[in-house]
Amino acid sequence: MLNRAVARLPLFRNEEDYAAFERVLLEAHERHPTRILAWCIMRNHWHFVIWPRQDGELTAFMRWLAHTHVMRWHVAHKTVGCGHLYQGRFKSFPVETDEHFLTVCRYVERNALTAKVVQRAEDWRWGSLWVRRHGPAKLKALLSDWPADRPRLWVREVNEPMSNKEMEAMRTSMTRNRPFGSEAWQRRVANRLNLMHTLRSEGRPKKRKTTSEKVGKHKN
Repeated sequence: MLNRAVARLPLFRNEEDYAAFERVLLEAHERHPTRILAWCIMRNHWHFVIWPRQDGELTAFMRWLAHTHVMRWHVAHKTVGCGHLYQGRFKSFPVETDEHFLTVCRYVERNALTAKVVQRAEDWRWGSLWVRRHGPAKLKALLSDWPADRPRLWVREVNEPMSNKEMEAMRTSMTRNRPFGSEAWQRRVANRLNLMHTLRSEGRPKKRKTTSEKVGKHKN
């Protein structure tokens, strides 16, 4: 899942802003426990990979996280009453728990490397890849076991560039809330969750010729 600041303005201007968000994250998880698998907090947006146990769990967690962060951010920056901080409701999409899940986690945990703010993905202090190796116990405790085996050389894989095909598929799922997985799995999940519209091609449909146009062409 993903959420961005309005007009991509900076959500996190310094280390204290990042640390404040982590404190809200810890509180959100205490109030609305859910399985967090990966995350990356960037300057004007954040990503999470979450595995909810039941309906409504994800929304409750993210609503409390975002709402509380907005209130405290405005107080800290003396901008109370100045309007929205986030673009709107978070974007999310279901993921198949196979290599597609690993692709999503790679995308999230290498986000700072993709943005070229670090030379190695594991050096980004504000993400689960760093937390898993160096973070305090309270942050490590947020991370749940994965539904797929993490490769032994995971850090090396995260640092490997993603293909254009992988990047395009990820961005399409984020933009359109399209299920991310194999074609057959996508269709099953989209049908069950009423997301079939996300599988259709973008763009205007081709104009169908009228009967009169067809007849006129035939006469010519």
